[in-house]
Amino acid sequence: MQDFAKAVRATTEELRGLFPATPLQWNPHLSEKFQAEIWLKREDLTPVRSYKLRGAFNAMRKMRVRDPGQQHFVCASAGNHAQGMAYACRHFGVRGTIFMPVTTPQQKIDKTRTFGGASVTIELTGDYFDQTLAAAQAFCRAEGAHFLAPFDDPDVIEGQASVAAEILEQLGRAPDMVVLPVGGGGLASGVTRLLREEAPEVQFRFVEPLGGASLKAALEQGGPVKLNKVNSFVDGAAVAKLGDLTWRHLDWVRPAQVHLAPEDRVCITMLEMLNVEGIVLEPAGALSVDALPELASEIRGKMVVCVTSGGNFDFERLPEVKERAQRHAGLKKYFILRMPQRPGALREFLSMLGPEDDISRFEYLKKSARNFGSVLIGIETKKAENFAMFTGRMDAADFAYRDITHDEALAEFLI
Repeated sequence: MQDFAKAVRATTEELRGLFPATPLQWNPHLSEKFQAEIWLKREDLTPVRSYKLRGAFNAMRKMRVRDPGQQHFVCASAGNHAQGMAYACRHFGVRGTIFMPVTTPQQKIDKTRTFGGASVTIELTGDYFDQTLAAAQAFCRAEGAHFLAPFDDPDVIEGQASVAAEILEQLGRAPDMVVLPVGGGGLASGVTRLLREEAPEVQFRFVEPLGGASLKAALEQGGPVKLNKVNSFVDGAAVAKLGDLTWRHLDWVRPAQVHLAPEDRVCITMLEMLNVEGIVLEPAGALSVDALPELASEIRGKMVVCVTSGGNFDFERLPEVKERAQRHAGLKKYFILRMPQRPGALREFLSMLGPEDDISRFEYLKKSARNFGSVLIGIETKKAENFAMFTGRMDAADFAYRDITHDEALAEFLI
C-alpha cells in the first residue's frame, strides 16, 4: 500500500522539473456563499491548462525507464490529453504522433502543435473518436510505438495522484471533503487512492456531466458499460465508458456520492466563475464547483477542496455558453407563435411584453394558412417569473403559441 504513496511522491518531485505545484486557493466568494471553507485546486493553471500533463508525463517517464529505446509515443485525443502528451514529448525529446478527429476545432490543433513543436506530428482522421482511436492503435502496432492511454493506465493514474499529494502538502492537513470531476476516471482513481491510504477520514463526492455519466452507469450495472449516447458539450469529461482499470479503483464508490451536472447548468457556473472570480474554466473544469449547491447542507462549516480540472476554453463558444445558461435559468425562451396576418397584430403582440422583456430573435418561418403565419421568437427577461405573466397575456388574447425552449428536436433545427 505504501509503495503507491511513495511512487506518487517521487512522481510529484519529478514534476517539479516541469512546472511548479498548481495553486490551492481559498475562495472567499464560494466560502461565503456556502458557509464553508472552499479551496480550489487550480489544475487549469498547469502549462497546458489541465491536469492531463501529469499522467502523460509520468507514463512517458516510466516507459522510457523500462524501455530506453522507445522513442515514439502515440495517442488519440481531441483535447487535453493530446496537449499534455505533446508537451511531454517536447520535454523528453521523443517523437509523438497524435491522432485527432477531422472535426477537431482548429484552435485545439494549433495549441497541440504549439506545445509539441517539432517533436509532434498530428494526424487528422475519422469523423468520430472511435474511428480516430482505431486508426491510432493500428498505427501504433505497425510502428512498434507505445500507445499512451488517456486514463486507463497505472502510470497515468499514478501521475494524476500527484494532485492529492500537493493538496496534502499545501493544506498541511487533510480536508474534510474533496470534490472531483469524472470522465474516464483517471484523476478520481489517483486522487482517491492516495487520500484513502493517507487520510482515510476524507469524504469524496464525484461529479459527472448528465449526458456522460459513465461512473454512475458502471455503479448501477456492476461494471463499466458503454453509454448509448453521450452529450459532448462537457468534452473533457464526456466519456462513453469508464476504464476497466479505473473501475477497479472506484468500485467502492456509492451511487449517492456521484452527482450529475446538467450541461446547461454547468454554463451558469462557468459564467459565474468568469464574471465574479475572473477564472476561466472549460465545462469539465467547472464540474466540481457546479455540484456545490447540491452539497450545501453537507459541507456547511467544513473544509472542502474542489479540483478545477481544466481551463482550455475557446472564447468563440462564449455566446453558446451564455445562451445555454440563460435557458437553464429560465431567463430566455423560444416560442413558435401563430401570428394573425392582419394590420395591428404585431403591435398587439408587442404590447404583451413586460418592461423587463426583450426580443432577441424574430423570424417568420412560413405562412401556415392564408390568415396566419408562423413566427420563431426568442425572448430574454431579467426574472424567470416574468414569463408566466407574458404567456398569461398571450392566453388572454387568444394568441396560439408553443414553447420550444426545451424541445431538443425543434431547437436543433430552428434555434
